[in-house]
Amino acid sequence: MGRLDGKTALITGGARGQGAAAATRFVQEGAKVVIADVLDEPGKLLAGTLGSAAVYQHLDVTDEDQWQVAVDRTVTEFGQVNVLVNNAGILHFAALADTTLSDYERVIRVNQVGTFLGMRAVAEPMRTAGGGSIVNISSVDGLAATPLVIAYAASKFAIRGMTKSAAVELGPAGIRVNSVHPGMIDTRMVSEALGGAEMPTDWLKEKLPLGRVGTPDEVAEMVVFLASDDSSYSTGAEFVADGGATATHALKI
Repeated sequence: MGRLDGKTALITGGARGQGAAAATRFVQEGAKVVIADVLDEPGKLLAGTLGSAAVYQHLDVTDEDQWQVAVDRTVTEFGQVNVLVNNAGILHFAALADTTLSDYERVIRVNQVGTFLGMRAVAEPMRTAGGGSIVNISSVDGLAATPLVIAYAASKFAIRGMTKSAAVELGPAGIRVNSVHPGMIDTRMVSEALGGAEMPTDWLKEKLPLGRVGTPDEVAEMVVFLASDDSSYSTGAEFVADGGATATHALKI
């Protein structure tokens, strides 16, 4: 038996990186999965490799009409939706003084508004299904500060707060809501935010207790746990996968 047998999940940003790793693990654990993204070709390719347990759905998470289409597709294909993974996100590097309003709003629209629209779109279908689990991907930048990511940090702190509010509101319906806070993970998001440049990671050996970058698969394992009944008494909580980044403080030598 798989840990997610009988569950149907909608995963945003599912075409690659953390989302693709989660989609793959969900299918391996017995779930049906709708992979949602704006990256149509890699999304369709991934769904094809996962077989009949997965389908691809185009979804711009900032568009509330597309959210309704995606949720309706999930229910039509697999009969229910009882897991949502709000994984889609973007990153923008700039000093506060150099961050334009349009760049700030673009990050907020995808990361924060997208998460809000997703939770709102699945609330009633999950009630109908008898409950469910919403997993919101935040960041260590939603727990503590780093420079040059003012918009990203704002969105990820917001996800942390929205998660708690939704957990309190939806708990009586059997819907659990938790946030996951990855540290530096080996995906393309950072290099894309740097215009294609690769960020050196050797310095992590001195800064992190585990001394390395994390992998999408390591985050996916935590998401599987939160989607499964193994976490049945966990809601409104923060789950950190950061190699120990938040275990220390600024006075670390």
